[in-house]
Amino acid sequence: MAAERLQKILAAAGVDSRRNCEQLILEGLVKVNGRVMDTLPAFADAEKDIITVDGRKIRPAGKVYYLLNKPKGVICTNSDPQGRKRAVDLVDSNRRIFCAGRLDIETTGAIILTNDSVLTNLLTHPRHCIEKTYLVTINGRIKQDAIEKLKKGIWLSEGKTMPAKLKVLKSSDKQSLLEIKIRQGLNRQIRRIMARLGYKVTALKRSNIGKITLDRIGIGHYRTLTTAEVNYLKKDNRPENRNPRQKRQSKTY
Repeated sequence: MAAERLQKILAAAGVDSRRNCEQLILEGLVKVNGRVMDTLPAFADAEKDIITVDGRKIRPAGKVYYLLNKPKGVICTNSDPQGRKRAVDLVDSNRRIFCAGRLDIETTGAIILTNDSVLTNLLTHPRHCIEKTYLVTINGRIKQDAIEKLKKGIWLSEGKTMPAKLKVLKSSDKQSLLEIKIRQGLNRQIRRIMARLGYKVTALKRSNIGKITLDRIGIGHYRTLTTAEVNYLKKDNRPENRNPRQKRQSKTY
């Protein structure tokens, strides 16, 4: 395991919140292999180093992984001054967990909660190519030129989005139901790209994270990921490590 920020290790082990753990470090109450750590940033390896807080040895937190079907009106941050319901409130865990990525408050569907920061990076960084699938309901009938633009990428303030895969499931003059697959996770990305094309998103649900689906998980409910699913999410999916056939397929959106 690579070195991580010391306050993250302490928080994951249940010592206190990350902010309060930073204060414990600054007060000189934390030692790594007998050495006082009283400045930030500070790093340690939770599996190799001996870490103590006020003389007490901490145990590294075991990794946990949950798949939640997030309801509308629930936020994906651990701290909220407004006191709204959080995704972590819906999962009964004895570990300090957090969302691996985010869905906005109006979006429903698949979100993984874990205490594994390595997996979180894999799920949120586009270079790892873990695809997310969304069911998107928009007002009106989607036009062919909008479909082509989505497949090529849309310019947003952060730059041009990566190409999307798109399938029209239903379309009428009143509304269209689309299946959109993307690898990025820009803030409110689906809503913003559809607005750029002149459409309002009236409903948005993430149905899949890679091959992992919400099958038989009711809204507001969750399950533990299997070992096979965790291994699948952690495997190196970067395009340069795929075989030639996979590389050719990856260009088709």
